[in-house]
Amino acid sequence: MIQPADLPDTIAVFPLPGALLLPRSRLPLHIFEPRYLQMLEDSLKTRQRLIGMVQPCPGPNGQGEDLHAIGCAGRVTQFSETEDGRYLVTLSGVSRFRVTRESSGFAPYRRCDVSWAGFERDLGRTEADAALDRPSFLNLLERFFTARSLSTDWEALKEAEDELLINSLAMLLEFDPEDKQALLEAPCLATRRETLVTLIEFALRGGSQEETLQ
Repeated sequence: MIQPADLPDTIAVFPLPGALLLPRSRLPLHIFEPRYLQMLEDSLKTRQRLIGMVQPCPGPNGQGEDLHAIGCAGRVTQFSETEDGRYLVTLSGVSRFRVTRESSGFAPYRRCDVSWAGFERDLGRTEADAALDRPSFLNLLERFFTARSLSTDWEALKEAEDELLINSLAMLLEFDPEDKQALLEAPCLATRRETLVTLIEFALRGGSQEETLQ
């Protein structure tokens, strides 16, 4: 298990719109661009094997691509190479971070100096959500899945621990990148669940897809 003293001051970052990684969760990635293949190779040479997932955003005055201030670092825990040189990778979420500045250098991928301050809880135990009304939450979720023609293992959702349930849904459900960022920045599990409920209710009322349910 990674300790606070193990967290580096500079990490490689992978700006991927809509991809959300949360502490103690797992994110599968398909890496094929040469610069990110180099990023993976370099990360595997380090003891921590960390890659920072961060949402890109428009730069000043809409010019270029900037990065959101908060991302989440994951440790490469599984990887396999395909016959054509691509990699299938699993990142296990370790801790969120705050970008302090983007580092200069000769790497073909982006690297950032980061601060881990304020996210000490991410390295701790699994969170619980004492205020979670699971039957009501699952009822709302069922309406959302029906509206989107999605399927799931409802028995598994009923039995899942609070953190696994809420974080998995936050990562897997399709929301706009800015909404994903709000889920990432939620200070605790209860706030993330409240944000998730708000997003689902908004979608059921119509949202960007103009879809109205009674």
